[in-house]
Amino acid sequence: MKIAVVGATGLVGTKMLQVLAERQFPITTLIPVASEKSVGKEIPFQGKNYKVVGMETAIQLQPAVAIFSAGGSTSLEWAPKFAAAGITVIDNSSAWRMDPSKPLVVPEINADILTATDKIIANPNCSTIQMVVALQPLHKRYKIKRVVVSTYQSVTGTGVKAVEQLMGERSKAVTSSDASYPMAYKYPIDLNVIPQIDVFLENGYTKEEMKMVKETCKIMRDDSIRVTATTVRIPVMGGHSESVNVEFENEFDLQEVRQLLQQAPGVVLVDEPSQQLYPMPIDAHEKDAVFVGRLRRDETQPRTLNAWIVSDNLRKGAATNAIQIAEYLLQKGLIS
Repeated sequence: MKIAVVGATGLVGTKMLQVLAERQFPITTLIPVASEKSVGKEIPFQGKNYKVVGMETAIQLQPAVAIFSAGGSTSLEWAPKFAAAGITVIDNSSAWRMDPSKPLVVPEINADILTATDKIIANPNCSTIQMVVALQPLHKRYKIKRVVVSTYQSVTGTGVKAVEQLMGERSKAVTSSDASYPMAYKYPIDLNVIPQIDVFLENGYTKEEMKMVKETCKIMRDDSIRVTATTVRIPVMGGHSESVNVEFENEFDLQEVRQLLQQAPGVVLVDEPSQQLYPMPIDAHEKDAVFVGRLRRDETQPRTLNAWIVSDNLRKGAATNAIQIAEYLLQKGLIS
């Protein structure tokens, strides 16, 4: 099968290639696609070198699937052109997520909505994905009424420039180096916490926070779920963490909650407080699972649970989820 990876030279695109190889997706020809400045460069993949091509060339080469990770404006312009050529697009940007005509998919939850006519499929926001994977089995059993979430998000979610800023600041602090480094953020990120991810909207929330609010309802197919979010950037690489407070319509049993999570696809329960065992980004790094722990009843109000959810934002939060969508399409005969 011919597969195109659009944005192949970026942080997420590179991770896409890594995960495609690891999961042994049946690729006959890889088509790495990037901006004009990268065209002609060679990218190694499974023992071969592939030349980076531009968008028009990629369409002419007729891949079965194009996985986009090149930003919203690129997706808005080019995804419809790929789709018009009969190519199935799985898009990692926010461009199509809330379009009512486009499916927003986390395979463990709602892959069943996909059909052969879906030519642009949206990959959700990284922080939304890990939260809904953990909450879906609990919603099915107890019905979620309200979610209060605070995120602690890795700099890798911003991109290479942010990683370089963090490491540059750290190097300067440790070695007194005068080496220059880019500034992805308005403020220093090392030894700091920035309570803003994406731009502020008129309601005082950031765009990232509202993504979590809206995407959760769409993925879980329940507009009655109320979500309020605070998203925060921290000087960490390896994964996003979330403190989640969930109020249910129905009473829950804590032991049953643990059992439901242990049985849930894509979830790993790490919840042994007496042994100081709980999910951390350093342990989630380079893994595909969503890790859940610190489970406890909220003692301030009824039917409410506290949880801590961690996942590698470049993998399950981006690359792995997109490739799992492609795997589902292939398995169901929706692409060939």
